[in-house]
Order: sequence, then structure tokens, then C-alpha cells
Amino acid sequence: MTETLQGRSALVTGAGRGIGKGVALELARAGCRVAVNYVTEPEKALETVDEIRQLGGKAIEVEADVSVAPAVSAMIDRVTRELGGLDILVNNAGAASLAEFDAFPENGWDKVVDLNLKSPFFLTQALAPALRAAGTKERPAKVINVASIDGIRPNPQETYSYQASKAGLIHLTRRMAARLIEENICVNAIAPGAFASEMNRTARDQAEEVAQRIPARRIGTDEDMQGVAIFLASRAGDYAVGITIAVDGGIAFGSAVL
Repeated sequence: MTETLQGRSALVTGAGRGIGKGVALELARAGCRVAVNYVTEPEKALETVDEIRQLGGKAIEVEADVSVAPAVSAMIDRVTRELGGLDILVNNAGAASLAEFDAFPENGWDKVVDLNLKSPFFLTQALAPALRAAGTKERPAKVINVASIDGIRPNPQETYSYQASKAGLIHLTRRMAARLIEENICVNAIAPGAFASEMNRTARDQAEEVAQRIPARRIGTDEDMQGVAIFLASRAGDYAVGITIAVDGGIAFGSAVL
């Protein structure tokens, strides 16, 4: 099956760098018009847009803190107007907070849970009219939530709010999927493991050491996430509903270590 997303439009949150950027580029290669959302580092978002345009695709950069309702409203107006609607939403923007249990701050909880768990729900809710208009039984609209394997099994690091928010997002994915499939919107999630990024500096800066703790003996690459994202966004994933795919080299499900 040759996968194409020609003529479809997508919004990727947190797409100026890292996993979000890689997914945005691959959606563009598959034929999507892409809205590149960012909240900091506008130069990074512009680089992503320029790369998409160099591929011959259409892209716009959209500044918006997706945890703030007025910013979301303005972003939606622009995205749906300039892209002619919306077929695919990738909830990728995220944050983490690290602190010892006895010193873990409330603001480190609220910021992370608001962005990682609350925002995907309310952004999907706000975009539901556009997704409903785009989806049909034969060609449903798509929502892809970027979770984490830290939501599947505990990470030794004391990132309490991050791990809780990603576990919540995985279950939220199932609950939203059960409701929105009634309206021809498929909701699924991807749970990445160790990928080099600003958020996962350990994987970025100590890749060889980290790789020794992964069954596949390497950290993830852009291609690993891109392939799964295209599967879920394309015709190949139209019958997948409410699932979470771990893309982690075997840490969550391919390890015999107790």
C-alpha cells in the first residue's frame, strides 16, 4: 500500500524541534499541509517551515501556548483558515519537571500536568468541529497524542508529574477514542522511549551509555517516530482506535528484566 496524505492538513504542537519537528517534516513529505506550532524559539519553528517549503510543501508557523485558552482560539482560527480545515492533530507539546519527592514543587506539578494532560483534551475539544467536518467513515480524521513509555512503566528519575501525566494521557486517549470514533475521528497515541532531545538530554548527551540499557541497543531516531506517525495518520491506521504504540527499542514490552 502506497501511503499518501496528499491534500490533507495537519497541526503539530511543539513542532519547532525534536520529535514534533520530525513528525511535521514527515507529514509534509507524505503530502500534508502543516501548521507548525511553537511557544518559544521562533527561529526553530521558522527553520521547520523553511525545510517543509524546500520539500515543496505548504507550511505555516503558529505561535501559541496550547495551555492557554485565548491563544488556542486564535491559533485555531488561523490554522483552519489558512490550511482550509484540519484532518490531523498531533498533540506533541510537552514539559517535564525533576525534583526529589520531599521537595517536589506544586508549580512543577501544575505546569507539566496542564501541558501534558489537560491541553491535549481541550485542544482536541476545540478542534473537534474541524475534525468532524473532515472525517468520514471511509477516511476518518486523526488525533495522535504523543505520550511516553514513562506512562507505561516507572522511570527511575523523580519526574513525578511527567510520569503521571503521560499515564493519564494514555488512558485519556482510550476514553476520547471511544467517544470520537462515533464521529469518524480516530484517536491513538505513541509512547516514545529514549530519543535525543532538549527534554531528554541524557539520551542526547550520553547516547552510547543509554543504549546499553535498551534491548535494541540504540536510542531512537527521527525515522522511528516518523514511521509510526505516518501509519496512524494514513489509511494504514484507519482501523486503529484507542491504541498506544510504544516506540522504545523494547524497554516497556521487550525486556525480561524485573
